[in-house]
Amino acid sequence: METQERILHKSHELYMKYGIRSVSMDEIAAHLGISKKTIYQYYADKDALVAAVVDIEINNTECECGDHKDKSENAVHEIFLAMDMLQEMFANLNPSIIYDLEKYHPKTYKRFMDHHNKFMYNVIKENLERGITEKIYREDLNTDIIARFRLASMFSIFNTDYFPQGKYQLANICNEITKHFLHGIVSENGQKLVLQYQNQRETKTTTI
Repeated sequence: METQERILHKSHELYMKYGIRSVSMDEIAAHLGISKKTIYQYYADKDALVAAVVDIEINNTECECGDHKDKSENAVHEIFLAMDMLQEMFANLNPSIIYDLEKYHPKTYKRFMDHHNKFMYNVIKENLERGITEKIYREDLNTDIIARFRLASMFSIFNTDYFPQGKYQLANICNEITKHFLHGIVSENGQKLVLQYQNQRETKTTTI
């Protein structure tokens, strides 16, 4: 692995685990066994490094969402695949990362939010339309409003006023919100699928 790639991947790992503000360039260099000067050969400052790390997240999100759509049996299954991915990601994610990004790296935060509000909006809206076509979501859904509501609720898990850090696990919050969301949009046929995938998920968890 080349030096620049090592820097980027280690920074991504540390930021996700400890937050952005609490991880200095010195600490990144120490973890890699290189000098801080070497990092600056590839990234002009911390802003540039954070921007590159956010690019990783954006690319990963786009790839994962595409995979979920391609591999899923139906719209409900697509959401359950996303839940599995988020649970794994949130297991080692520091909730302060969004706050740090907004407060200390506003340009990158804006780019991240623009992507979130456009790309993820389209993913959610297409899933809703798919579910209606498959007759497993309610036909009377306003897909635009529900997609925006889903976006807002997904992002609320990082709000420490609602969910104080240390009191809740991000994965648990995400699962509860998603289950509530699903039960509100599915038809009778969709309800059966939710219970089916939920049982499969619980069975898988207990056998691991």
